[in-house]
Amino acid sequence: MGGVEHFTDSLAAELAAEGHSVIVVTNNSHGLSNREVLDNGVEVIRFPCKSLIDGRYPVPIKDACYRSLMADLESSHVDGVLVNTRFYLHSLIGVQFAKRMGLRAVVLDHGSAYLTLGSKPLDWVIERYEDGITAWLKRRDVDFYGISKKSVEWLGHFGIEAKGVISNAIDVEAYRGQASGKRFRKELGIAQSALFVAFVGRLVLEKGVRQLLEAMGELQSEDIHLVIAGEGPLSAEIEICGLPNVHMLGRLDGADVAALLMDSDILCLPTRSEGFSTTLLEASACGVPCIVPDVGGAQELISDRENGFILKEVTAYELSNVLLESYEKMTELRKMGALSLSVVEASFSWSRTAKSALRALE
Repeated sequence: MGGVEHFTDSLAAELAAEGHSVIVVTNNSHGLSNREVLDNGVEVIRFPCKSLIDGRYPVPIKDACYRSLMADLESSHVDGVLVNTRFYLHSLIGVQFAKRMGLRAVVLDHGSAYLTLGSKPLDWVIERYEDGITAWLKRRDVDFYGISKKSVEWLGHFGIEAKGVISNAIDVEAYRGQASGKRFRKELGIAQSALFVAFVGRLVLEKGVRQLLEAMGELQSEDIHLVIAGEGPLSAEIEICGLPNVHMLGRLDGADVAALLMDSDILCLPTRSEGFSTTLLEASACGVPCIVPDVGGAQELISDRENGFILKEVTAYELSNVLLESYEKMTELRKMGALSLSVVEASFSWSRTAKSALRALE
């Protein structure tokens, strides 16, 4: 489950808890039931689909099952339609559905740059596709919002003036409370005096994994350890990198990720693009400062050198310098993390995000 899915799940749960009736319409990319009512009262409808690009691009199949599900949706009393992201064909279906219901769809953008697969020819095709699907949406009667200030700026690239921000959020108490209690520092044999750096995310080029490995290669003489949680195309490359200060955990469940973050001194996420990274919120909720470029969420969460570090660029040189600075400032990291925690507690609750969403829909 990625950031958009987590956002949708959490916002739906908050709205249901506040007494609203919520239907999540998605694609049946994992062979589940076509309809389900979750324990929190949220109804989930899953369109039949074909998954392309290694499961990253589901395409709805408009067969008899699809038509039956859509007919049931159209018979429901719907007051508002929130469409997450601009990229998918079922985003277009959501906008068309809203029009049939006599509603103005709210399209919430979760990006801050073009999508990428790390291949120039493929990326060119993806960029033209995104340009085309966005042009189609611009011609419809919709309101655009961004998940962060960076997302709002990115919409401007397409000539879209966003109506505002519907921010990502986190339940700090619940997130901290579900931590598994595993002690990763002890299990990995990392000394208390060492800088424990966590990376959590999909292991793909756009997350800056290679630059981070190169930086750790330059820091082998320092007592700095990188612990990587995630899976993806670069997993094998990390496993055979041969760096004694890099530890590969693979994919962890949510409880173990929370435990990993609570055991860490700092999170490093040198990602190329984010709408508003959930991982930044999770680290902040655990009282851990972050190292991140100026991507979505960074401006809202981090004051550079006060409660985290904003990278000028994603290069091995910049990363090694900031990691070394973090090591030299280890006594200050706890104070920086406490400030990050206070920021998310004050400004990034799901109740605030639900209010923003409701205002947009109304």
